[in-house]
Formats: sequence, structure tokens, C-alpha cells
Amino acid sequence: MKAELAALTVVAALAVCCGSPNEISIREYDGYAVAYQTDGPDLGFSPTSGLELIYEEGYAFKDLDRDGELDVYEDWREPASKRARDLASKLPVERICGLMLYSSAVDAHSPQLTDQQVGYLKDDYIRHMLLRDVKDAATGAAWSNTVQAFCESEPFGIPSNNSSDPRNYTNGNANTSLYNHEPDGEFDPDGTSNISKWPREVGMAATFDPELMRRHGEIVSKEYRALGITTALSPQADLSTDPRWRRFYGTFSEDPELNRDLVRAYCDAMQTTPGSKDGWGRLSVNCMVKHWPGGGTGEGGRDAHFGIGKYAVYPGDNFKAHLIPFVDGAFKLEGGTKMASAVMPYYTISVGQDPSGKDVANGFSHYIIQELLRDKYRFEGVVCTDWGIVGDYEKVYLHKGKPWGVETLSPAEKRLKCFEAGVDQLGGTADNDVSLEAYRLWEEKYGEESARERFELSATRILVNIFRVGNFENPYVDTSYAAEVVGCREFVEAGYEAQLKSVVMVKNHANALPQKERAKVYQPLRKVAPALNHWMKPIPGYEEYPFGSELLGDYFESVSSPEEADFALVSIKCPFGHWGYILPEKEGEDGHYQPVSLQYSPYTAEYAREESIGGGDPTEDSSNRSYKGLTETSFNESDMRLVIETKKLMGEKPVVVIVATDRPFVPSEIEPYSDAMLLSFGVSNNALLDVVSGKFEPSGRLPLQLPANMRTVELQCEDVPRDMECYRDADGNSYDFAFGLNWSGPIR
Repeated sequence: MKAELAALTVVAALAVCCGSPNEISIREYDGYAVAYQTDGPDLGFSPTSGLELIYEEGYAFKDLDRDGELDVYEDWREPASKRARDLASKLPVERICGLMLYSSAVDAHSPQLTDQQVGYLKDDYIRHMLLRDVKDAATGAAWSNTVQAFCESEPFGIPSNNSSDPRNYTNGNANTSLYNHEPDGEFDPDGTSNISKWPREVGMAATFDPELMRRHGEIVSKEYRALGITTALSPQADLSTDPRWRRFYGTFSEDPELNRDLVRAYCDAMQTTPGSKDGWGRLSVNCMVKHWPGGGTGEGGRDAHFGIGKYAVYPGDNFKAHLIPFVDGAFKLEGGTKMASAVMPYYTISVGQDPSGKDVANGFSHYIIQELLRDKYRFEGVVCTDWGIVGDYEKVYLHKGKPWGVETLSPAEKRLKCFEAGVDQLGGTADNDVSLEAYRLWEEKYGEESARERFELSATRILVNIFRVGNFENPYVDTSYAAEVVGCREFVEAGYEAQLKSVVMVKNHANALPQKERAKVYQPLRKVAPALNHWMKPIPGYEEYPFGSELLGDYFESVSSPEEADFALVSIKCPFGHWGYILPEKEGEDGHYQPVSLQYSPYTAEYAREESIGGGDPTEDSSNRSYKGLTETSFNESDMRLVIETKKLMGEKPVVVIVATDRPFVPSEIEPYSDAMLLSFGVSNNALLDVVSGKFEPSGRLPLQLPANMRTVELQCEDVPRDMECYRDADGNSYDFAFGLNWSGPIR
């Protein structure tokens, strides 16, 4: 290794002696080396990959294909589009098909690759890895370097485009304090899970502050790049116009204009490298904006991860409003990158939108992808399907393949259908042999020349995004820098400030808040019954004191009985239930559709549709998915009872209720029994206690409507924002979009 570097240094010195203005020096790091140029980009390479540098006109280049010549795609002086076309033209079909695949989620628990990860890279030629769990920042960076060294050793040396779902959020329960509980108040990075923590997307919307969103994107992009992540599977630009949708929490509200501004700010910040001519560079992170053309209109609030929610409906004829965050936000950026570099369609079938009348999911729809997204709105980037769209399908309630509308096609035919629609990549999909079969089907249907041209086009789009972020020059990251930057104090403080700003106070009767320091507080035990998680899997019941005793003791004096207390603090979650379907009791039996309820107590669907708008499935006898007349009871009905019982015990003394809110709910069951009510959208307990104690004055406003009852929920249109009758409390305040209180009253 040292001998090779010494030889390279000699060559670099000769280039300088021959009159080149470019000075080149090479430095060795842990597992990789970097050739630094004064008049060119840094070139990172692995000493074990067999790669050598090429010197031409006094500049250094990476000989990625080992042919001893400077190819166009190896020449960093050329534009990314030209380099991508050159490389795509050289690739054999099997490697193009590999580029068009996106791995399932993988973990970085050590710097080494697992057998599965090696298989993705070597056998399926995948170069897009979705990173899930990371042990810590240094391990994540080291793992990324291992991936890149492996890719560099393969023919053509195409680097990996590592990606991530949103990872900078609290879970809504974590005590993410900036400081530990020691007397010296030292900064405690372990309390932040080693990355900056921000409110969930709907919480960011509650701040109504695009500049704060821009700051969020700037910080997240730096943390991602330090970890070797170059694509973000975000932002989620969907309008949450149906309040029952379980993914409401991951969106920026139900309002088209607010979503537009926040999406634009996020994408601009994530993709822009300051000082770059076109915005792209070593600090850029590709944004894969999702989910085109909007996933928040599932009939009855059901979600399309399951066949029960495959149909998106538009009873208000409001389809175009759902495009606004995309076409006026993500596709019209203020910075040099101009538009988000990738788009992910949602699983849903957009009922009644294709003029041809073909009801297939968005990822299979030529109208939705090619005619609308590409031709009409001129989107030039990569289209990547949501995960598992071409997988095998079994039952409407199983979390497996999601090939809605093409369930009976063969695996290769499903992939062909995606490519015919204009899709470039298949999310969460491996098995390159099936993609090669789809390629052969294209050849049979359209001819050999057409097949090569079509697949090469997708390869070019995909490669452009890897070139623009600088991975072909230097995909390696410094592990010590990652440990220093990811979750550093500056970034954690910024995230924590956003958490504070996202808390919404909707009630403060008789100035119940703020509570005085060291006031005596009673925290009742919260009991939750067994339930089903988001994937319809059983989770056990549990009991908890949501704030614990140690953390609560940092703010107030915790007491064990209401009689001793000055006030009570009740922390609950918004109602959650069966997600619109009751599973069969026995194998081979059928389940049935069910109301999605936003109230705690039992709800009978008196106002639901007699006939569903969407329906039809190979495994169902009826196309009518109506649930009218059926009754749903939330799993956490006990949360409502806890509030009521606590108020009875406290009498005239104030009861402060905090509702962890991931979507709208009906407040009428708990508001009369609360003196103050705070809504949290995925923030830490510390931030909530800072508000309760008066250390921070609430400034958040509702990014949603809180409905007066379930009748208005059933009668609203799934595709229309802000069309519900809102709840009005005992103080006369309407819990409408943009409402919120500070210590003085309604925020104007």
C-alpha cells in the first residue's frame, strides 16, 4: 500500500514539474486513500480494489474500468449527463438491470458486509442500498466505506448510492435531553441516539416556518453525507386530506400551500451544496419526493400497504390539488438543482383519473407516470416504485407484495408493466434474473433496439444522480468526522428548538399553564390493552408512567396521590384501532371491512357510504367495501377513561392533558375533563415539560383540523382539505387549521 502511494506521489510531482497549475498530494486513511488536487476534485479510492489513477494534462482521474484510458464517464470535467450517457452505453444489460433495482432495508451493525449485502452488490449488481439501523455514526461511516470499496473492485467501478428513510425524528416517547442529569449539566450525546432529533413532519408543519424547515434540511444533509448517505427517501409531500390515514404523521399537513412551501424548502436545503455552480456537490443529498400523485385519499382512510386500502378516491373532484406540493414545490426549487432528483409513486390505484379507464396502481400506470409526471409536468429525474410493488400477492390483509391492479401477472410481467409505464427503478426488489426476463419480454414485444434504448435511458437517469453528488470521484467518508458531526451539540440544539416550536396548545382554561417550578404533580399510571401494530401484527398490552420519575423530578415535585398534588399531568395517545379491517379468526375464513375511528369510545358507522367508490380484488367475492353499520372500538379507550378519572380525583385542581398526535382525533371525549391540552407531534418528553413548566412559550399551530364528531369525518371528502366541522371547546375556541394558543391567548 505505501509503496503504491509513493509511486503515485512521484507521478503527481512530475505533473507539477511539467508546468501544470494543479498540485496533487495523496493521503492515506483507515481503509482508503485520497488524492487531493488544488485544481480539481478530491479522488477517493481503496488500496485493495485494484484501481489506479490516470494522469492527463496535469490532472488526476480514476481509471474505474481498468483499461488504462480516460473514458468520458471517468472525466470529472464533463457534465454529469454526458458522463452518465457514456457509462450507460458501455454497460451490459445485466448491469443495467441491476442499477434498476433498489435493495430491501439493510443494517450497519458492523463495518463488514453481510452475505445478503454481498449478494445484492455482486450477484444482482444492485448499487442502491436502503440503510436502516446503524450502530453508531462511526460504524455507519465505516460500513459505507466497505460498500464503496467493494463496488470499486467490481467492473466499471460504479459506486453505491446509499439511501435512508427519514431517521432524524424522536419516537414520541424518548427523553431526548440536551443535557444529562449530572450537576455540571454536560452535553449528553448518548441521549440523542447519536443524531439530531426533530419533530415528525406534521410537527414541522405545526411551526408554519419554511425557514426552519430549510435549516432542518441543511443539518440533515450534513449528517447523511457524514454517514455516506447520498439519497433521502423524503420528503413525504402527500396531502393528508383524509384525517383517518395512518400515515398522516409523516406528511406536512392537509394544506396544499403549506405543504408546497415546506417541501420546496426541504428539497432545496438537502440538494444544494453552497458555492456550487449548479447546486450539486459533496454536500448534496438527492431527494426522492413521495408519493406521486399523493397518497392521502385512500377510501375510508385505509392505507395501500395492504390490499384493503388499494383504492385512492376523489369524491370532491380535487385530484389536481394533490399535485401542488410536487409540481409547484419539489419541481420548482429556488436553488440551482431546480427540481427533486427522484420521485416515488404511491401504491394506490387512483380511481377515475386515467382517461383510458385502466385501474392499475400508480407504479404500473402509463398515464400517471409517463403522460402526467413526465410529459405534462416535465419531470426529468428518476422514478422509483414504492417497496414491494412487484412482489407476490396473497391476501388483502397481508403485508406482502402490493401489485394492485395487476395481481395475476407473472413476476416478469409485473416488472415489464412498470417499465412500460415509465418507471426507472423497483423499490425493495432484488432477483436480477427476473428483471432480465422482463427485458427479454420487452425485446419480444418491441424489438431488440427498443429494449436497449429504453433500459439505457433509465440507467442514464439513475447514474446522473450518482455523478452529481460526487460519488464517482470520492464516495468515502471519514469515520472520525462522522462521529464528531452526526448528533453534534449544534445540530441537536437546533432539532430540540424545533421540537419546542412544534408543540401546539389548544386549551389553557383559567391559565392552568404554565405551572410553577417545583409544583407538586400527580402522574397517573397509563394502561393500554393489547393491540395491532401498523402491520396488523399483535402487540402486547402494557403499563407506563409516560414521563418517568427521574425526568419529571427535574421540573416538579412528583407525588403519588391527587390529594397531595397541585396539578395532574396526563399523557395519552390519540385513538388508534384496526386500520379499517377485522382479520379472520381462522385460516381460510374471510375478514371484513371496518370503520377507521378517530374517537376513543365505540363508534358505529351510521353515515358511511352504502356502496364503496373503489372495490374489486382477485381474492374477494364482492367489490363493495362498505362498512356502514359496523362498530369500531379503539384499542386505547382506556386513555379517555384515564383523563375522566383523573379529573374526578383532582376536583377543582388543574388537569393538564398531553396528546401524542399522529393524525386528527375527536376531542369531545377528553376536552371537557382537561384544564389545559397540549398536542405533540413526535417530540421528546423534555420539550413537553419545558412548555408545561413555562421555560418555553408555546408557538405551534394546528397543521390539521380536529373534527367535532365522527359524522363530519364520514361526510368529508377523502380528497378535499379542511372540509370538516371543527370542534369548539368550552372556552369558545374552534380547533381549526392554524389555531393555537400562547400564554396570552390565540396566536394571531
